[in-house]
This record gives sequence, C-alpha cells and structure tokens, in this order.
Amino acid sequence: MTHPLRIGIWALVHGNRAALNDPEEPYDASWRRNRGLVLEAESLGYDCVLVAQHTMNPHRTDLGQLEAWTASAALAAETSRIEIIAAIKPMLYHPVVLAKMALQIEEISGGRFAINLVNAWNRKEIEDAGLVFREHDERYAYGAEWLEVVERLMRGEEVQHQGRYFQVKDYVLRPAARGRARPRIYVGGESPPARDLVAARADVWFINGQPLEDVQALIADVRARPRQGEPVRFGLSTFVIARETEEEAQAEYRRLLDLAAQDAEIKAYVKANTDPAVAMRKTQAKFQSVGTNGGTAAGTVGSYDQVAARLAAFHAAGIDTLLTQFQPFEREMRRFAENVMPRLAHLRAA
Repeated sequence: MTHPLRIGIWALVHGNRAALNDPEEPYDASWRRNRGLVLEAESLGYDCVLVAQHTMNPHRTDLGQLEAWTASAALAAETSRIEIIAAIKPMLYHPVVLAKMALQIEEISGGRFAINLVNAWNRKEIEDAGLVFREHDERYAYGAEWLEVVERLMRGEEVQHQGRYFQVKDYVLRPAARGRARPRIYVGGESPPARDLVAARADVWFINGQPLEDVQALIADVRARPRQGEPVRFGLSTFVIARETEEEAQAEYRRLLDLAAQDAEIKAYVKANTDPAVAMRKTQAKFQSVGTNGGTAAGTVGSYDQVAARLAAFHAAGIDTLLTQFQPFEREMRRFAENVMPRLAHLRAA
C-alpha cells in the first residue's frame, strides 16, 4: 500500500544543521526561534516536526540547546495541525514517567503527538550524568524492554512487568489516549538490533539520508523480518539544496561544504564522544555531505525539478515521511514549500 508523502522538518534544537559559522544564519537554538519556525512550517503545509533530544549540546558545551520534551509540550499547545515528534533516549527516563509525559502531550495536542526512540550515540552525555552507557547491542535490548513497557502504558493497559531492566507492578495511567490507541512510535537506528526492534515495535522507521538503492535495500530487509500487526512504514532524513538551476544548487552546496570544513574541531569532538559501533556514523563516513543524519547523501541537491523527482522516487520506493533540513533554515524552508512541494504534488498526481 502506498501512503501519501508527508513532509516534515527538523527542529533546530542545536542550531545550524550544515555548518556552525554561516554569515547567512547566525547560531540560534532558542525556544523563541523554534516556536516561530514550527508555526511557520505548519502554515506552509509541512506535516510534522522532529524535536531531537540532547540534554547537552553534542557539538560544543558552551552552545545553547533546546530541551525536547518541554518544548514539544509547548509546541503541542501552540499548533493546531502539525504532528509533534519528540525523540527520547531510554536511558534518561524511566518508562513509567516517560509514558505519562507522552500521554499528557497527546492530550494537549489533540492526538498529534509521537515519540521517536533513539538508543543514544553520545557517550559523554550519558556518562557525565553519572549514568551507565551500555554497549551497543545491550542498549537495544534495554530499549526494546523499555519500549514494551511504554507502549502498553500508553495504550492504557494495567502493566505487570518483571524484566531484566524494569519491574513494574499494577501500573495504569489515566487518562489514556483519546481518539486512537496510543501516540505513534518512530524508531531510529540501522544496525541489525535496531532493525529487529523496528520490525517488532515501530510504526515508522526513520532512515538516515543515503542513496536510493541503499534505502531500497534497508526497506526490503525490514519488510522481510517477522512482524505482527500493520506493516512498518518508512521515513527518511535529507538535507535539501534546491534552486532554479542545478548549477546554482551546486554552488550553494560548495558554499556550505566550505563552511562545514571550518567545523573540524567540532567534528573531532563529536567523533571522540560517539560509540564507534553506531551504524549512523559508519553510513555517514561513506559520503561527502552537509547536514546531519545523512545530510545531502540522499542526493537532494539540484534544480527544483530534479529534487522533486528524486523525492518522488524515494516515495515510490516506500518512503512516506520525509524529514527535511535546510540552511539558512527559514529561507530555504520557504523556498522548498513554494517551489518543490507543488512539483511533488504534480508528480504524485501523475
């Protein structure tokens, strides 16, 4: 079954997505900016926003950092249509507490809330808080048990759970979700344990930006895994540079590459704090790109027609949620809405 293509944005939880020092986009990860960004995205026709979770800035400790869950609650109250997706690292929140928070934001939003489980790559963020940063595969075992408890609580079940990591007795949360069974569940990660978790419990799998043939292989792999209930749906992250001509787009791409080269110290800091077993880092190392989570590796640099055709090809391959990044964000988000979205609509209609 082919679902309509939903187009979303990344909130600017740690500011610029491509390069820190851009004269066209001064660093700003404030609540005020993110509120304005999401309200404008909703008015432009974007369908969802991902609010990534970092308690400390992953690039530099002296830079501002938006808090995901308090911001998501506020965004739920401020908006009327757009889906609010809040990322969560299971090691930071007990499942009972997180499930209650999720149900509260679900109520505030009127049924437009979702969680995005990510099993953490930043060792420093966890260990400096005095918490245990488990090794890669154990993080997924922990996350799977955590999500089992959260999912049942969000459904309004009375939960009895005696597991390896959590023991929950006679727990039930009220009010439960109204209008649907529970908030939607997105899962990130591309390693084999991540794919097992996606097949078992995710509604939507977020895939990092990469070439179409690689995305097709990932989708085929997860579709082949044992699954109960509705089929998994698929999302893709991509950094977009679209212009009237391909030459103009490539010139902007080179501008951002040059600016990103100035962030060598930041990239070394991030690498030093990253678990080398994380699949996302291995994927990103294959490509020269700008942006996070695969950035431009999906090939979304070109003319308006080229970018629209590229995104339509991903949709045909099974991607039905697209998470876009831009820089400067507001200006390029408007450009995309004005010039690429209508072309995408025409291609889908055809």
